[in-house]
Amino acid sequence: MTIELIQGDCIEEMTKMQKESVDLTVTSPPYDNLRTYEGSLQWHEGIWKQVLEGLYRVTKKGGIVVWVVGDATIKGSETGTSFKQALYAMECGFNAETMIWEKTGSGCLGSSFYYGQNFEFVFVFSKGKPLHGELIKDRENKVKSGKVKVNSGLGKDGKGKVRTIERKPFGKRSNIWRFDTQKNSNHPAPFPEQLAHDHIISWSNEGDTVFDPFLGSGTTGVAAKKLRRNFIGIEKVKKYVNIAKDRIGNDY
Repeated sequence: MTIELIQGDCIEEMTKMQKESVDLTVTSPPYDNLRTYEGSLQWHEGIWKQVLEGLYRVTKKGGIVVWVVGDATIKGSETGTSFKQALYAMECGFNAETMIWEKTGSGCLGSSFYYGQNFEFVFVFSKGKPLHGELIKDRENKVKSGKVKVNSGLGKDGKGKVRTIERKPFGKRSNIWRFDTQKNSNHPAPFPEQLAHDHIISWSNEGDTVFDPFLGSGTTGVAAKKLRRNFIGIEKVKKYVNIAKDRIGNDY
């Protein structure tokens, strides 16, 4: 198992990485210009397009990019940047699935004209059919066991199709995951380690390479190491690189 932590700009550093060398990326890019990250932030469409292009280049066929993102609210409206990024990832060649991280607790109040903001988008970009990992099956089924009939959707004739399956006690999760927000005085925008952990076991195997181009305080690296994955992290701010080194350990 190898751990590599790099201080630098992820766009530049990704050009040094071997093509199709990463099995899984779990990352959270800047949310518009909501935070300054020690004055290091340069973030706009011209930047995030290069990041997504770089991620497509380094991702293996069958690999995954998990992109945790939200939007700023400006003049009473969300910017929609997250949607633009998802659409551009598809232009690059990725397939896209949308998941939701629902934050337990009250969430942000947001604008007085709308309901409180309590979730973030988690886009799952795949380079072809996902080839690694195993979906988490911890959703308790109402029918515990035995054969049951399920609706398979409408056929070409518009009629419903029914098939019989062997029901097991637990089924795969939905695409809405609920986690507490992460409190970390060393970084302005950490995400929960459990979120990283669950995506890593969903989309990779032991010995695979996990990547985070926006390393921050190193949460993805902490989870990757615990799960015996190789890890590469890139971060511009030296302060955060040092924090990540302390959290991940001395295996880099």
